[in-house]
Amino acid sequence: MFKVPSEPNDGMQKQGSETDIDEGLYSRQLYVLGHEAMKHLQTSSVLVSGLRGLGVEIAKNIILGGVKAVTLHDQGTAQWADLSSQFYLREEDIGKNRAEVSQPRLAELNSYVPVTTYTGALVEDFLSGFQVVVLTNTPLEHQLQVGEFCHSHGIKLVVADTRGLFGQLFCDFGEEMILTDSNGEQPLSAMVSMVTKDSPGVVTCLDEARHGFESGDFVSFTEVQGMNELNGTCPIEIKVLGPYTFSICDTSSFSEYIRGGIVSQVKVPKKISFKSLLASLAEPDFVITDFAKYSRAGQLHIGFQALHHFCAQHGRSPRPHNEEDATELMAFAQHVNAQALPALQQDSLDEDLIRKLSYVAAGDLAPINAFIGGLAAQEVLKACSGKFMPIMQWLYFDALECLPEDKEALTEDKCLPCQNRYDGQVAVFGSALQEKLGRQKYFLVGAGAIGCELLKNFAMIGLGCGEDGAITVTDMDTIEKSNLNRQFLFRPWDVTKLKSDTAAAAAHQINPYIQVLSHPNRVGPDTEHIYDDSFFQNLDGIANALDNVDTRLYMDRRCVYYRKPLLESGTLGTKGNVQVVIPFLTESYSSSQDPPEKSIPICTLKNFPNAIEHTLQWARDEFEGLFKQPAENVNQYLTDSKFVERALCLAGTQPLEMLEAVQRSLLLQRPETWADCVTWAYHHWHTQYSNNIRQLLHNFPPDQLTSSGALFWSGPKRCPHPLIFDVNNPLHLDYVMAAANLFAQTYGLMGSQDRAAVAVLLQSVHIPEFIPKSGVKIHVSDQELQNASASVDDNPLHLDYVMAAANLFAQTYGLMGSQDRAAVAVLLQSVHIPEFIPKSGVKIHVSDQELQNASASVDDSRLQELRAMLPSPEKLRGFKMYPINFEKDDNTNFHMDFIVAASNLRAENYNIPPADRHKSKLIAGKIIPAIATTTAAIVGLVCLELYKVVQGHQQLESYKNSFMNLALPFFSFSEPLAPPRHQYYNQEWTLWDRFEVRGLQPNGEEMTLRQFLDYFKKEHKLEITMLSQGISMLYSFFMPATKLRERLDQPMTEIVSHMSKRKLGHHVRALVLELCCNDESGEDVEVPYVRYTFR
Repeated sequence: MFKVPSEPNDGMQKQGSETDIDEGLYSRQLYVLGHEAMKHLQTSSVLVSGLRGLGVEIAKNIILGGVKAVTLHDQGTAQWADLSSQFYLREEDIGKNRAEVSQPRLAELNSYVPVTTYTGALVEDFLSGFQVVVLTNTPLEHQLQVGEFCHSHGIKLVVADTRGLFGQLFCDFGEEMILTDSNGEQPLSAMVSMVTKDSPGVVTCLDEARHGFESGDFVSFTEVQGMNELNGTCPIEIKVLGPYTFSICDTSSFSEYIRGGIVSQVKVPKKISFKSLLASLAEPDFVITDFAKYSRAGQLHIGFQALHHFCAQHGRSPRPHNEEDATELMAFAQHVNAQALPALQQDSLDEDLIRKLSYVAAGDLAPINAFIGGLAAQEVLKACSGKFMPIMQWLYFDALECLPEDKEALTEDKCLPCQNRYDGQVAVFGSALQEKLGRQKYFLVGAGAIGCELLKNFAMIGLGCGEDGAITVTDMDTIEKSNLNRQFLFRPWDVTKLKSDTAAAAAHQINPYIQVLSHPNRVGPDTEHIYDDSFFQNLDGIANALDNVDTRLYMDRRCVYYRKPLLESGTLGTKGNVQVVIPFLTESYSSSQDPPEKSIPICTLKNFPNAIEHTLQWARDEFEGLFKQPAENVNQYLTDSKFVERALCLAGTQPLEMLEAVQRSLLLQRPETWADCVTWAYHHWHTQYSNNIRQLLHNFPPDQLTSSGALFWSGPKRCPHPLIFDVNNPLHLDYVMAAANLFAQTYGLMGSQDRAAVAVLLQSVHIPEFIPKSGVKIHVSDQELQNASASVDDNPLHLDYVMAAANLFAQTYGLMGSQDRAAVAVLLQSVHIPEFIPKSGVKIHVSDQELQNASASVDDSRLQELRAMLPSPEKLRGFKMYPINFEKDDNTNFHMDFIVAASNLRAENYNIPPADRHKSKLIAGKIIPAIATTTAAIVGLVCLELYKVVQGHQQLESYKNSFMNLALPFFSFSEPLAPPRHQYYNQEWTLWDRFEVRGLQPNGEEMTLRQFLDYFKKEHKLEITMLSQGISMLYSFFMPATKLRERLDQPMTEIVSHMSKRKLGHHVRALVLELCCNDESGEDVEVPYVRYTFR
């Protein structure tokens, strides 16, 4: 008999050489790295030398990543300047060894990673015990000694350094590193439509989508009919000929191609070689971070060597903004350049750049350390795992745009140390900015991965840490185990606590002076009484730390309305982006959007899946349709007296379908016992995986031909086969167990995990023989499905109706409407309209008299019959059903058990390779892959923009939007776009402009609609043709005369309240009104919105 899987183990167990990965903790990172890479991490010991701000950032990220062990090395003691960026040092730690103080705090991050300290010299015997060595804040002489030893002994080396606004990174992973996957992207696949017999053979793919391959990729073939030699061969290198074609090997001696085939990309391991630090120092290769600063890498390579010479001679860094030291550093740089090999030697040194390096080299900035530390930690993970392309071999970065736009603003006397926690930052920016940072009031929306990193950086730089300063953070979520892998302010004992409260408390531990107010609220229209005019007007800026586009768009609209700066960022695995939004200077977040995700055609989901993504989406739809929607409908029927009345008003056959579903749930399928639930699940298994497939094959037999003579089951249409239930097949029983338990849960019945008992129970369940029916219509394409009903896509009038009706229907329920016709057209493609078959015997009345005399129609009779059969809510008093909301991260709730079984059974129907639980969870759960390294680096870039925002930079070129992909590695920095400019008459305007209208007149009375219209005619020479507020039309030139007369002399807010059918809250001081206007010549002109203030 079968053993029920026990609850997934909460820790990692090691049995011999096998290492179990805690998927509950590492789930989001596993979707970035994969299981094999994670196993390599868990066999790698890492040394991090130097525990100032940069070292602790690297250590934090690799401990979260889950390496085997981390040793912290530092022979120095904590100084005041360290507190600018070393977030695990406290003021009481001054004078103590940095590694020893940091160790217990770093060890808390991941109980699976032992963290130890070492304060001796880096001798060879000690170094030989590590797979990776990381050096930070290390003199060049020591770097070279360690570098030569590591290179000759196969130990991978990462060298990282930050100096004020500058960063440096070097990697040496040996002469023969095996790279298993250079980019981390999912392997591509395509369907084959033709392969020629030629030298080389040319493969043509189906023209449904571009194949996406690149020359040099390797591919393999399966399911090719005819040219069988291609199936199962070793990976073949290809040359791309076009978006649908590529060439392969010599196929001239192969059999004739007949049909079919799937071509899949194969990740082939390759060897890459690194030079030692000494060799690479003389002949460097650079990864460019900012192509607008292409020549700076070579200049900074010289500059950093000069800086090492300066520090070696003086025992200190150049003094902040000291001209004498800058001149001396320049002399060192010229000497280094003169000695350099021709490949490195610069024609002329950039004196301004070298002097700025000197000015800020004594500084220690948390955002720079976050960025370089995130990159360096990712390189460590690459070194351990062989996953992703390493940095080859030098990377330099600077953020000089953060310095004041007024070049004369900073002098040496303004940047002197004061023996406080901000000395490292004051050395770069001076004391005036430090005071200004302390006074800032910021709103942080979200306390997840990005939110935690932002709060850490805010605490380190002193944002909201002074008198009158404050940070407000809101997040409605509670902490889950999977958060701990990257939301580093949380600990295992914080699970189930509110993120916002816990993150605020953790930020206070980092800097006791930070003022953080935590809220458990979702931002949106429902909380505008909390985040009202007073709240936003009191802010200096907003930072988003969100994981969904809708809330981002909402916050963007609020920032535009209140004219506040917005720092926007996001991550997806190793990819990340930053956008800075500055009032009147840049476009907003909403100005450009990604294209919508491509949806799966309905007919593909229903009848013709060809990929595991299709079967997983089908399984998710099944989950909603079986365990959520029926229960919600029943509960509405039981609690809402108008439910049936509203159902009868639905279009087409929906009233019948809705009431039949309620009847099924309350009468026909309502279980009384656990055995009833098992019986239901068993019957449903046969319906989905046997009967429906047999009906499909009855309609379209395997040898069916199309009208053109081609096989119907070819190309993307995979011919299915019905399954026969086998109680000894674990997947079959998995489905019944999961479906029965979930079905029982919706009725509040006890389930069971006794697989053996269920197997016995199934032997007594009778499944009636299924006979396919003739005349059942199955649509073979979405186009046919759309053509079967009235199409609105190509006829503007059809779409006009849907737009108007949907908006009015929404308005009756107080919901937000939309004027986005394109979005509605896309939405309509996913709406299923049942095929309508005209019925005989339907009576259509031709006169009112006949209508009065007539009896109920056939449909009415069926509806009345259903209404009569349904038990009255009074008879079911106390009964309710329990809708199930899908939750992917609980391994005990049967949700993912059902999804995996339902999807893989359907995949088996169609001979699609199945997906394991891990991959199924990613796709069905729409999980966003995440890793701490990317988050840290991105937030570092966000906070560099924050420096500029707080200083009030006014030049567009000072700001940087950024995108990066640490896997490649690739970096792109660009100047934000200015907002598009519009014009009416001679008045230019952008999205940041608006009409300000004071609705409250001097006499204390509010402006009427007539006065509002007259105001625009008189003050702006604009005739308003339409006026709206939200989805409510307040005025239009085509409004009926009687309605217009009634409205003209009403106060504006009275009209709004009447149209929206709700009173304006006391927190609402102003309304946003949208206008359509004509100018004096009668031409339609585009104008800004109106802010109508009435309180």
